[in-house]
Amino acid sequence: MANAARGHGAGSPTGIEHPAHHARVERLRAQLDSVPRDRPIRLAKRTSNLFRGRAEPDQHGLDVSGFTEVLHIDPDGRTADVEGMVTYEKLVRATLEHGLMPLVVPQLKTITLGGAVTGLGIESSSFRHGMPHESVLELEILTGEGQILVATPDNEHRDLFTGFPNSYGTLGYALRLRIALTPVKPYVRLRHVRHDDSRTYFTELEEVCRSGHYRGEPVDFVDGTVFGPGEQYLTLGTCTDVAPYTSDYTWLGIYYRSIRRRRSDYLTVRDYLWRWDTDWFWCSGALGVQRLPVRLLLGRRLLRSDVYWKVVNFERKHRVMARIDAARGNASRETVVQDIEVPVDRAAEFLDFFEREIGISPVWICPIQQRDRTRWPLYELDPDTLYVNFGFWSSVELGEEEEDGTYNRLIEQTVTRLGGRKSLYSASFYDRDEFWRLYDGATYRELKRRYDPEKRLLDLFDKCVLER
Repeated sequence: MANAARGHGAGSPTGIEHPAHHARVERLRAQLDSVPRDRPIRLAKRTSNLFRGRAEPDQHGLDVSGFTEVLHIDPDGRTADVEGMVTYEKLVRATLEHGLMPLVVPQLKTITLGGAVTGLGIESSSFRHGMPHESVLELEILTGEGQILVATPDNEHRDLFTGFPNSYGTLGYALRLRIALTPVKPYVRLRHVRHDDSRTYFTELEEVCRSGHYRGEPVDFVDGTVFGPGEQYLTLGTCTDVAPYTSDYTWLGIYYRSIRRRRSDYLTVRDYLWRWDTDWFWCSGALGVQRLPVRLLLGRRLLRSDVYWKVVNFERKHRVMARIDAARGNASRETVVQDIEVPVDRAAEFLDFFEREIGISPVWICPIQQRDRTRWPLYELDPDTLYVNFGFWSSVELGEEEEDGTYNRLIEQTVTRLGGRKSLYSASFYDRDEFWRLYDGATYRELKRRYDPEKRLLDLFDKCVLER
C-alpha cells in the first residue's frame, strides 16, 4: 500500500486540523491494507441517487459510513470543511445557522457532497455559480492506487482536481472537501412567469441570466418548468429579509402544482432549497403519493425523495409492476430518466424535438454557465456559453418493433448534434468510441494511469454504459 502524500494528516495544506477526521482516515487506511492488491475496491454504500445498474463483481466494499461530518465552517472566510459522505440536507442545516449556503445545492436532500462533485449536480443558482465542483477549493481523495492525496487547483495534483468531476468514483473517492459558501437571506420571493412560445421563453431566460435582473429587480435563482407545448414557466427567485407570508409544500401542498396556480409566492430559504424533494419533483405521482389521503397518512417524515427511491429500487430489482403490466397485456415501456444540457440558442430546437418524439411532461428547465474559465476535461462546457439543462424522468411506450434503448439513443444523438452534454447518472447507450470522444478519453486514460495504475476501480465507460 502506498503511503499518503506528504501534507496529509490531522491537518491540510491550509492548516486547519481535524483530529476526528484523521482518525477515520487511519481506520480506512487499515481497511485498505487488509485488501489484497489484486482485488478491486468500491464504496460499501447502502443508498444511491443513481438511476443505472450498480453491478459489483468481486469488489471489496470499503466502509466509509463514518465520513458524514461537517468539520468546520468559517463564517468570515465563507468556507466549509466537509467530509465526502455528508448529505446536502445536513450541510445546509449547518451553513444556514451562519446565514450561508453552498453556492449550488442539488435538488434532493440525500445527495452527498462527494457524490455531487464526482458525479455533477445542478440547481437554480447554476446560471451564476455553475456546478458544485466549481465551488471546491480543496479535495482530499483516496485514489485507486490507495494513496490519500490533497488536490488543489494549483498543487502537484491539480490534474486530479480538475479531472475528478464526472469521474464517478473511478479515479478515487472524496474523503474531505473545502468549499466556498455564499450569504443568503431568510426568505425567497418567487415569480412564476408564463410563456406560450418556446423561442421567446428561452430568449427571456437568457436575458434574465445575463443581466441578473427581471423588470428591474435582482434575481438570485432561475429555473423553469414546461408542462407541455404552449405552457412554459420561468421561476425567478429573489432573496429577501421579509415575507408577508410563507407557503408550505412539505406535506399537503405540492410545489410543482403551485407554479401553474400562483404568479408569486414566498418560501423560507430552507423550504426553497428543498422545494422539489417532497415530491421528487413530480415523480411521487407515479407512486400514488400525491393523493390527499395518502399524504395525510404518510406525514412529512416519509414524504421524501429517498423514501421514493427505495420503492423504485425495489421495483427495479423485483419488477413486480412490470410483471403485472405484462400479464395484463400492456405494452412494454422504456425508462427515460435523463438530464442533458444544450446551448441556449439550441434550446427551443431541443424542446421541439422532445415534445414531438418523446412526449414526456413535465420537464424541468435549469440554466447553467461556468463560473470561470477552468477546464473540467471530463465534462467540458464552453465557459462563454449559457446552457439549458432539461431534466425528464418517466417512461415511453415502445412500439412492437422497437427495442429498449430506442428513445434514450435518440436523445443522446440529438444532444450531441446540438452541441450539448448528457449527465451519466442514468443509463447511457453510447458506443465506446463516441463515449470517449465526448468525455475526453485521452485525459481520462492519463489520470487512470497516474492514480489507478492497477485498475482497482472500475473504468468510467464500463461503469456508466456497460452497467445498466
